[in-house]
Amino acid sequence: MTPRTMTAQPAIVVEHVSKWFNKRSTRSFKDAFISWVKRQPVRSQQFQALRDVSFTIHEGESVAVMGLNGSGKSTTLKMVSGVLRPDEGQVLTRGRVAGLIEVGAGFHPDLTGRENVFLNAAILGMSEKETKERFEEIVAFSEIGDFIDQEVKHYSSGMFMRLAFSVAIHVELDVLLVDEVLSVGDAPFRAKCNAKLKEMAAQGVTMMIVSHSAGQVKELCSRGIVIRKGEVVFDGAIDEALQVLEG
Repeated sequence: MTPRTMTAQPAIVVEHVSKWFNKRSTRSFKDAFISWVKRQPVRSQQFQALRDVSFTIHEGESVAVMGLNGSGKSTTLKMVSGVLRPDEGQVLTRGRVAGLIEVGAGFHPDLTGRENVFLNAAILGMSEKETKERFEEIVAFSEIGDFIDQEVKHYSSGMFMRLAFSVAIHVELDVLLVDEVLSVGDAPFRAKCNAKLKEMAAQGVTMMIVSHSAGQVKELCSRGIVIRKGEVVFDGAIDEALQVLEG
C-alpha cells in the first residue's frame, strides 16, 4: 500500500458482494413460441455474475478493473454506480460519483445538443449555474461546433459520444467510473480524453476504469483488479495484474 492510500479515506468500498441474474432456458424464439402456445411456463435459471467480491479504493487512487468478456467487471462497475444493487453484501461510496458507463444514457434524441448538455449535467448532479459556467468549455472539448443547436438524433455516433463524454468529465466530482468509452472518436480525440483523465487523476479524483487496453490502463492506473468468472483473482500492481489477465 502506498503512503497516499495509507492516509487517504476510502472512496469506494465493495464488501462481500454477490449478484445473480435470471437466464432464460429457452434457446430460440421458436422454442419460446411453442412454450407459449402449449401454455408451458418459460423456465429460467440463475446465473451468478459476481461471487463474494470485496475491495476498497481510496481517495485519489486510479484502479483498473479487468477481465475477459462475461467475467463480471462491468457488473461490478454498475454496482458501484448504483445502476445495479447487490443481492448480497454492500457497496459504499464517498462524495459525488459520475459514471461513464452507458455514455449519453441521459440524452434525449428530440432535444438539441445544448438542451441535452443541461439535462445530462443535471442528471450527473450539476446545478444550472455550474453548467452555464462550464458550457463553452464542454462544447469546445467535444469539438462538435455549430451542431450544438441541432437535435442529437441527427448526430453521428461519434459526435454523440464526444458530447456525452465531455459533459461527464466537466462535472465537479469526487469519483469517476469509466467503462470502455475511450474507444470513441478518432486517435487525436482519444489522446485528448486520456490527457483529461490524467489531469483529473492529478487533481485527486478517484477513478475506477474498465478497459481492454493494456496501454491505457498502464498510463492511467497504478493498481489492477482482475475478475474471472465473477470472482476477484488478483488485486495489486498494474503490471502484475496485466500478467495475470494474459496468463
